[in-house]
Amino acid sequence: MKKDIHPKYHPEAKVTCACGNTFTIGSTAPEIEVELCSACHPFYTGKQKLVDTARRVEKFQARESKKATETVKAKKTKVAERQKAKTAKRSKSSSDK
Repeated sequence: MKKDIHPKYHPEAKVTCACGNTFTIGSTAPEIEVELCSACHPFYTGKQKLVDTARRVEKFQARESKKATETVKAKKTKVAERQKAKTAKRSKSSSDK
């Protein structure tokens, strides 16, 4: 192997997770910060955890709830229009007799 071309190896590199869990591994970086580890990963814990650094989940949920309310309002409007049309048609047909 050539000398002085490989990075320094740290056999006791400290890994810190966002959940607070810390452990040591061998790495070329002395300290590593991660968002998920085996203590908090949904696959290992069986619990759903949303990691949202840019508020994407909240923005998506807000858009979806807005769409849902608009859809409900649109449906109510259509139903009201149909009812008006039916009553107008019935009153017209009853006046023709």
